[in-house]
Amino acid sequence: MKSGTVAVIGKANAGKSTLVNVLVGEKVAIVSPKPQTTRDRILGILNEEGAQIVFVDTPGIYKSKNALTDVMMRTTETSAKDVDLILFVHDGHKGVGDSDLSLMKRYLSYGVPMLIAYTKTDIMPEENIPADAKKLYEEGIGCDVVPVSARRGKNIGRLKALIAEMLPEGEPLFPEDIVSDRSEKFMIAEIMREKILLKYDKEIPHGVAVVVNTFQKRENGDIYDIDLDIVCEKANHKAILIGKQGGALKETLGFARKEMESFLGCKVFLTAYVKVEDDWRDRPGRLRELGYGEEDFRRK
Repeated sequence: MKSGTVAVIGKANAGKSTLVNVLVGEKVAIVSPKPQTTRDRILGILNEEGAQIVFVDTPGIYKSKNALTDVMMRTTETSAKDVDLILFVHDGHKGVGDSDLSLMKRYLSYGVPMLIAYTKTDIMPEENIPADAKKLYEEGIGCDVVPVSARRGKNIGRLKALIAEMLPEGEPLFPEDIVSDRSEKFMIAEIMREKILLKYDKEIPHGVAVVVNTFQKRENGDIYDIDLDIVCEKANHKAILIGKQGGALKETLGFARKEMESFLGCKVFLTAYVKVEDDWRDRPGRLRELGYGEEDFRRK
């Protein structure tokens, strides 16, 4: 059978996590329209007849601004060099610019086979696709380009088949009943952070971390008790997160609880507290405590 790892690489907001969720067939990564949604390397495991494809969803590529984004970029670079295939996800509706070509050439230079998923074709003129494909070819980007729409499922089957074809022969890397390497507790924190990303504007969501203090199922098995901290960087951010008379936080927790219940398959009793930790994103020790870049820190 075919079996291997696929690093999903691309600029921020190219649609990497959405594509991984569609390819795997289950939600293994949170999504939002904002950059920096994906902070960790997350595995999504697809089991098909005759193939196991392990997708490595990575943080989006953009200019580093603090210690957290430095860790995120190192995670992306390391992931791209230690896989069987690179799936470079390009936002097709933005066209192909010089920075896109430069990135593609850089990852091609790693010597790892590469395939380009040209995404968001449902929100762009179809006639732009062959013109962009020609531009890539003329610029020396010699790998296959697959136009896809994750939202509409267009060409997803073709993309899966081509990925499997490019992987080596081998035994499965994970049991067939596993779809991700991440724990339920990790996903609960990510669901909370996703709702904050969707609810709040500007810089506030990017300065937020979520710490799950309690994640416990009651003895009768009907309810999970979940207690978590929402860590932000400034006192005024805390005020905005909570909102007038706690209204904003209450609404956000309601959205999060509903998805947590769907994810866990039972009722959730959710409590949360907002705490201020100045400049936590620029404190490597605190980043390590929060679980960001643990592999990166171990290498150091």
